[in-house]
Amino acid sequence: MVAYSFKSQFEEPIVAREKRQTVRGFRKRHAYPGEPIQLYVGMRTRKCRKILTPDPICVDLRHVLISFDPTSINIIAAIEVDGRALGFSETHEFALRDGFGPNDPEAVRRMGQFWLKNHGSETFAGVVIRWKDV
Repeated sequence: MVAYSFKSQFEEPIVAREKRQTVRGFRKRHAYPGEPIQLYVGMRTRKCRKILTPDPICVDLRHVLISFDPTSINIIAAIEVDGRALGFSETHEFALRDGFGPNDPEAVRRMGQFWLKNHGSETFAGVVIRWKDV
């Protein structure tokens, strides 16, 4: 079983089932489709707590590439999933599924601001992991 830690701002969207995916860098082991995953806030701290019980199930693991343009209004220039560029509406849906919603017309811009603040403006290559309730 694989565990993922989230910033506290994502706890409510996860509980509300609005955030059902996470974007992560490459590492030795990520969740496989069909495997339960554990979602936490504050892992490796005294304030660590589990977000969902029972554990959701990983349904999808794909490569993701996010390109940035800090001078544009949305900051995110492009998102590719498994080598396929997402269109405008797909990019918006991606941002909503990643917890920058719900129904927020500014979701892509808010996701871009989050990434710029937390990860910088370098092109990001990693994976997107999606889950569903048991």
